[in-house]
Amino acid sequence: MAEKPILMPKMGESIAEATIIRWLKNVGERIEKDEPIVEIATDKVDSEIPSTEAGILTQQLHGEGAVVKVGEPVAMIGSDGQSAPASAPTVVTDAKPEPAVQAAPIAVEKAAEVVAEQIQQVQSQLQSSEGSRFYSPLVMNIARTEGISMTELENIPGTGKEGRVTKADIMAYLQSGRSASAAAAASTQNEAPAAQPAATPTAAPAATPAPKPAAKVAVSLNPGDEVVEMDRVRKLIADHMVMSKQTSPHVTSFVEADVTNLVAWRNKVKESFKKREGGNITFTPLFIEAITKAIKDFPMINVSVDGDNIIKRKDINIGMAVAQQNGNLIVPVIKNADSMNLLGITRKVNDLANRARINKLSPDEIQRGTYTLTNVGSFGNVFGTPVINQPQVAIMAVGAIRKKPAVMETEYGDVIAIRHMMYLSHSYDHRVVDGALGGMFVRRVADYLEQWDLDREV
Repeated sequence: MAEKPILMPKMGESIAEATIIRWLKNVGERIEKDEPIVEIATDKVDSEIPSTEAGILTQQLHGEGAVVKVGEPVAMIGSDGQSAPASAPTVVTDAKPEPAVQAAPIAVEKAAEVVAEQIQQVQSQLQSSEGSRFYSPLVMNIARTEGISMTELENIPGTGKEGRVTKADIMAYLQSGRSASAAAAASTQNEAPAAQPAATPTAAPAATPAPKPAAKVAVSLNPGDEVVEMDRVRKLIADHMVMSKQTSPHVTSFVEADVTNLVAWRNKVKESFKKREGGNITFTPLFIEAITKAIKDFPMINVSVDGDNIIKRKDINIGMAVAQQNGNLIVPVIKNADSMNLLGITRKVNDLANRARINKLSPDEIQRGTYTLTNVGSFGNVFGTPVINQPQVAIMAVGAIRKKPAVMETEYGDVIAIRHMMYLSHSYDHRVVDGALGGMFVRRVADYLEQWDLDREV
């Protein structure tokens, strides 16, 4: 039987590529169907590619650190009777200055594909043909910006794994005083724009012009300073936040809500709920339900921008920001939240939040969000100004619930009472969401929370 390719699978509508982290099988090894062969990483989730066939791994078409588009082959597998070639194993490292993957050449027909090809060419330079060390995209980007040649880079001592040069190593080298000639070369290199990092976050819709790269700010080190290299997820989050600010003109509206009834109701039901369901009922599903109801009232919040077109989303998929144990942020998505009752939303929130904290989510579980909620109150913050999660057009932050004196209107006149109050912050894309719509939406969410039924069953 002829060899068959193992393709990079589709992992969500907005994911166009993934980075190979580690090969789990070597060339010549026997593989069963559905057995994982390679570990990959998308913008926020690490996962594995299973084999679609049983047989022998005959080729690895990409090396570790390579960025591969969805639908392109990553490996070749032969039948049981077909062994790997007797010569050296066929392992493409993506570091050699050869044309792109020969297994399935793709004609470049669109400008977006040309850009992607350029990114792939940058990635192919991550391992120098003049040396044996691997260089991360961050190190290569610094080297290009500062005008450090490959020969010069080869001579920098590395403190990373297997002698790799880290960001701290290259920054220390720059601070220790390069030769005057090298510094002069760097000044000329700075005139050219730095290449984009190979691993990029989920971009805005294809028809939206790509934002310009942020200007590099020179930072000097002071005695005692420590240089900590960003991990892969933190770099992607940083790129995604900059891209969002460059894409959408952000406006934020604030509303203060009296959630006394909401707090009283949760205090009344939380113990019985925990005994019955084996889990807690937090405020998050209550906020998500109110947001979902408000989206049905104002559907133009549930949209995306594609060039000069507005895409009205049919589904209401609510993302919720979750802080992971390593300090990074991830946003699992409650799909079709409008079709669930409060119990269903609560179960889904608990399940996704628990698995998100330990990085056990699948790629699909962080995709296709249409609106995002972030709870800054969980960190004791009163309110925040959240950044829109592209390609969505709005995001809401809920602040800490605090007891405050408030004026209440009664049939006997105004009185001052102690109430549970909280702020809602609504950031929205002013290209398509005006102040009236953005303000009415957050006010409607507050109304649903303030009008909570104390006798409600869950």
